[in-house]
Amino acid sequence: MKLKLNMDEMAEDFFEDTRLLGIVAPIKSYQFCWQLNHLFRLNFRINPDVEIPLTRKGRLYYFAVFEYREPNSSLCHYLYNNQNDGEYLLPEFKHLDFLWLMKGDVVGDATLHNVINSIKAINAVQLVTELTNEKIKNKGHLIF
Repeated sequence: MKLKLNMDEMAEDFFEDTRLLGIVAPIKSYQFCWQLNHLFRLNFRINPDVEIPLTRKGRLYYFAVFEYREPNSSLCHYLYNNQNDGEYLLPEFKHLDFLWLMKGDVVGDATLHNVINSIKAINAVQLVTELTNEKIKNKGHLIF
């Protein structure tokens, strides 16, 4: 008997109660994290345990994921690099540099709107947009 992993079901579970932002900011990830940490008083840190490996054109690419867990809350923030050496974590969003996933607790519209407006105030940021689940073709690439 063979067991088959249901990726659609897994993606649905993973993305339950999440909000995802796409960000265009052509700067290094550590610089962007520093800006976010400073602006929001967060503590994004790279987490090698949730780095995303993808094989493309016979080569393995690793996409860094930065993580911040809010104290006294189940809300966790993940900042993904969308690009690595000409390859993309989400190829359907090649114009995006970063993806910010908020997961583990409900993030209301007002809070999300405030986060978006604050990110837009960072000099290097050119665009911030919410990505809805329906728009993402390669959801499985974000699951760790």
